[in-house]
Amino acid sequence: MKKLAVFTGTRAEYSLLYWLLKFLQQDSQFDLQLYVGGTHLSAEYGNTIDEIIGDGFDVTATLDFLLPSTSPNATSKSLAMAISTSADVIATHRPDAIVILGDRYEAFGVAQAAMIAQVPIVHIHGGEITEGAYDDAIRHAITKLSHLHFTATESYRQRVIQLGELPQHVFNVGAPGIDSIKKLSLFSRQEVRRYFDDKLDKPYFMVTYHPVTLSKGGAVNGLKNLLQALTRFVDHQVIITYPNADSFGQDIIQHLEHYAQQHHERVFLVKNLGHQRYLSAVKHAEAVVGNSSSGIIEAPSLKVATVNIGDRQKGRVASQSVIHCQHDTDAIVDAITQACSAEFKSALPTMANPYGQGGASQAIYDTLKTVNWDNILQKRFFNLTNP
Repeated sequence: MKKLAVFTGTRAEYSLLYWLLKFLQQDSQFDLQLYVGGTHLSAEYGNTIDEIIGDGFDVTATLDFLLPSTSPNATSKSLAMAISTSADVIATHRPDAIVILGDRYEAFGVAQAAMIAQVPIVHIHGGEITEGAYDDAIRHAITKLSHLHFTATESYRQRVIQLGELPQHVFNVGAPGIDSIKKLSLFSRQEVRRYFDDKLDKPYFMVTYHPVTLSKGGAVNGLKNLLQALTRFVDHQVIITYPNADSFGQDIIQHLEHYAQQHHERVFLVKNLGHQRYLSAVKHAEAVVGNSSSGIIEAPSLKVATVNIGDRQKGRVASQSVIHCQHDTDAIVDAITQACSAEFKSALPTMANPYGQGGASQAIYDTLKTVNWDNILQKRFFNLTNP
């Protein structure tokens, strides 16, 4: 039996790992160890560890390292605490390998601890580009710390190989987030409305805006422009989800809370919807608006338009259903207007999602069952051409 650890530190990341966790949980070949930390343990972000437990998973260890502030200084300290806490957990539970998804600093801390502890790392969603966020550098750093790689497109697979990883250890499987769209029974428009006490009775936008961590002040001015743009669509309501706990995240939350109070009759600010309700809300939205990866990776499979604002996601492969715009108010208004147009909506069913048609979690699971783990720790750098 192989002791396989999986780390999750955010609500979004957990939703992407859900089906892989289910496969591993049901297989006696694996002793699943689930490490839960970050915003999952925070009341401010909805105590989403309760959702994980409610889904039937046993939490092996909690990693409490998130400081209440999201200043750059506090974020660095949270990262340091993530390394320290992860080192203790890994030393106690001694996993044979650990699965890490994505590009967040929490995952980076866990990866560093695993590397020092000589624990092989399985990385999901490597090779991607997001030029506006420090996640971009973190993602590539985790790639170099990792031993098995599961990417979401072939171009991302080639980029991981370009970073020197052995081709036989890099697998293009598509995006795991699409699995929930294919497997879950999503709620009807009426059921989504009932969740909001029947007050969600107009067409609505689904909005998520995260800090742009390589922009001065986290691009809070871009958020202000977005909120100003939304006020022009008086016939639409707005569901806004909380941002990540990144640098400047608290600044974003303060502006969102103020905006929701000012426009309480049409704006619904939520800490966490859960992945089934979130995908259901996206399915019935007029458009997904903001700078979240879910608008680029998952929304196209639901045939919903996305307005992607600013540079946070710059460089990601995107469907034609994604409308890119700058973060000034008029540009955002124009992009939302285009997304809501009858012409654009009529074309959505024909726009393919470059992140696949589902099945990524199954492919990752199947590979983990059959891969040869012998001598995997000592990596040879793969040169694209002979030096």
